[in-house]
Formats: sequence, structure tokens, C-alpha cells
Amino acid sequence: MPTTLSHHEALIYVMVMMSAVDTMMTDDELERIGRLTGFLPVFEGFDDEHLTHTARECAALLAGPEGLDITLEVVREALPSRLYDTAYALAVEIAAADHSIRQEEIRLLQLLRDRLGLDKLTCAAIERGAMARFRK
Repeated sequence: MPTTLSHHEALIYVMVMMSAVDTMMTDDELERIGRLTGFLPVFEGFDDEHLTHTARECAALLAGPEGLDITLEVVREALPSRLYDTAYALAVEIAAADHSIRQEEIRLLQLLRDRLGLDKLTCAAIERGAMARFRK
């Protein structure tokens, strides 16, 4: 794992954490991570060839002792505060990719919100937007 992550890598870590938190990384979630890194402006300049390597680094960190707590801290340290809400929005996007949000995903969203110091109103707005986007 690199000593410090780029903001691109930190955002990918957030998406991988959300995908892995329920121990079932679905194809929909993985496909969504690839699509998001390919078109969102925040990933401008990111080499898509580096995505798999970054995801593996995150998975290895998560698998270690206190992996989730350490990964959350690494993400917080790597991201500029202006991207905290972006990280939360990406986590919500991945959680909603399979059209059901499990208890583990809700808990990770709470941990991420708390670690990044996001207010509940901002998070609720992000969540509501995702519900509108994914409605059938």
C-alpha cells in the first residue's frame, strides 16, 4: 500500500469498502465502480489501468487487523475536506447499485459520515438523490 493515497485512490477505497462490507461484492457494484471512475470529473487524470491494483490494495488493508477502522482513517487523511461529501455520495451510489441496502451498508455509511464529520442533512440529501435515481 502506498504511504499516502491520491484522492482518486481514496475515493476508490470508499467504493470498494462499500462493495465489500456485506462480504458480497456483486457484479453490479464492481461494474458501477468502473463506470464511475470512467466518467465522473473527480476522477479526471486517473489511469483506469490502476483501478484493479487500487481495489486489491484496499481489500488487503480491509483484511488486516482493525482493517475497516484503519481504512476509514487512511481515506480521511487522503481526502481534502471538499471531497468528503463526494466520498459519501460514491458510497451511497455503490450501496444502491443492487437496489437493496443491507444493514452492514447502513452501518458503514454511518461510520463514514462520522469519520468525515458530515452533517446528517447533507447525508440525507445525498441518500434521497440516490433513491430518486434508482427508483423503478
